[in-house]
Amino acid sequence: QVQLVESGGGLVQAGGSLSLSCAASGRMLSVNFMGWYRQPPGKQRELVASIDDGGGINYADSVKGRFTISRDNAIKTVYLQMNSLKPEDTAVYYCRMQGYTLSPYSAYENWGQGTQVTVSS
Repeated sequence: QVQLVESGGGLVQAGGSLSLSCAASGRMLSVNFMGWYRQPPGKQRELVASIDDGGGINYADSVKGRFTISRDNAIKTVYLQMNSLKPEDTAVYYCRMQGYTLSPYSAYENWGQGTQVTVSS
């Protein structure tokens, strides 16, 4: 069974920075995909940034140049460094991971519990 635990987030003024982390636990053979999503109030969840096991990285246009995603494979953790935050970045942020478990060998897709990021103007 795979579990994801997020940390970080909080309240910051516009222009400030926050860092999120998401650590996975369980009998994982691989973590092929790691991503951060966000859901602003009253809106749908959207992809913010993703990184695959080959190091390929994608960012939403709205965060390019301000957010940085990274991963530490040894501890199965993904990070999101958020700089130059804007009020429109306010949302609940979720991490997501995909891969395969060991014993039994099967695919998994898990989400973190979500963490609130609030940017005041």
